[in-house]
Amino acid sequence: MEIDVRRVAKLAMLEIPEDEVEKYEKELSRIVAMTEHLPEVENAKTLIDTENKMQLREDVVEPSYPRDAMLKNVPQAIAGCIVVPKTVE
Repeated sequence: MEIDVRRVAKLAMLEIPEDEVEKYEKELSRIVAMTEHLPEVENAKTLIDTENKMQLREDVVEPSYPRDAMLKNVPQAIAGCIVVPKTVE
């Protein structure tokens, strides 16, 4: 299977040096080939251990770091919120 590494990098907003594109194409192709050889799961219910039920921890409200003290360390804050650069168009 041929993987278009340049397209994947563009979608992931990654910069891949041109001399490494072929290396990543081979690696991704090997990963996809490996997943194609995984055994099929016949019955998903066999993956659940009914004897061992998960116990979730109880949510406990605890005091957190004071907002005013935290905001003293940020470069820019407006209305009690940390201002960060825009990352998505």
